[in-house]
Amino acid sequence: MQNVITRELIESSLTYDAYKSLVTKLIEENRTTGRDQTEKNINFTRLNEVRMKRIEKTTVITDEACNIVREIGKKVIFLVIAEAWCGDVAQNLPVISMMADKCDRISLRIILRDDNDEVMQKFLTNGGRAIPVLLVMDADTLEVLGRWGPRPEPAQSMMREHKNNPVEPYAEVSKRIQLWYADDKGSTLQKELAELIKALLTD
Repeated sequence: MQNVITRELIESSLTYDAYKSLVTKLIEENRTTGRDQTEKNINFTRLNEVRMKRIEKTTVITDEACNIVREIGKKVIFLVIAEAWCGDVAQNLPVISMMADKCDRISLRIILRDDNDEVMQKFLTNGGRAIPVLLVMDADTLEVLGRWGPRPEPAQSMMREHKNNPVEPYAEVSKRIQLWYADDKGSTLQKELAELIKALLTD
């Protein structure tokens, strides 16, 4: 597979702090990221900013996850494909950032889905442009070693069931998923990322 992720893309991507600053700026301008500048997406962006701040304050990275992350033996990039209006991004990106902060060999970078169609097309989920997608990359070669996303498996299972048998309205499924996130408090994401890191990057 030709690598559509170039050094220039990485250099122009956002840090987590830069991403949050962009979101705040866009909210002040009554805008959001992406092509769909609808009032619905702008309102979701406002909600997500509050949600991310709450998650940053309440999430605790487990000792087990910390220990695995700190065993990473080479420099890697965690490249996340995101948009500010996406509820799954808001629920998962703060936890990804907190885990990345536990190891100075991890560089977390963020790109916007609608600004990077070629990248998104390479990392679809069942043919869809679901986000977030986390790509674990070798920092020297930019080889994609593995991926995670767009949701922890229990939440993804709920969405999969809905798409296979869409009896329940999407809004209700989305609400159930958000309630699951609130109960889970990032613990499943930590376990899944720790397992991925252990399989890819530790001896």
